[in-house]
Amino acid sequence: MKKPFYAAILLAGASLGLASCGGQQEEAAPAEQADVIEGIEVTDARLVLPPVAGNPAAIYFTLKNNGDRNIAFRNAEVEKAGNAEIHDMMEWDFEMVMGEAPPVMVERGSTVAFEPGGKHVMAFDLEEGFGEGDTTTVTLIAAGSRRHSFEATAQAAGDDR
Repeated sequence: MKKPFYAAILLAGASLGLASCGGQQEEAAPAEQADVIEGIEVTDARLVLPPVAGNPAAIYFTLKNNGDRNIAFRNAEVEKAGNAEIHDMMEWDFEMVMGEAPPVMVERGSTVAFEPGGKHVMAFDLEEGFGEGDTTTVTLIAAGSRRHSFEATAQAAGDDR
């Protein structure tokens, strides 16, 4: 007999708590800048177009972590591309080959270069008509789904990369 009584009191209390929230508008929390991770700085970003149409493009840049903690970047997205992956050079069967990279750890206070012959972002299936001088947004995705976006300008293959 006591259980239904306590259940009714709990339900009534829960209803009051919900009702008290109903008429108030929540104050919006100050929005951080979208797709920016505090302390991350990207410089010298460029997308090098493929020498053969239909092949993937490569994106190079310098990534500096001025923040107060290490951060691992796991993936990338490139506007105007069908797909993107972070790649690195690695040894396989006594040969250097390119392949999808494991998460790229950028320790606080350090810099990681995404450069030819090393780490880079591959952009697959570029939109038709995307060419030299055009810009695109590159988004690095860190552990915890945090995102950091920056602009990269396209340059022709063979230009100083």
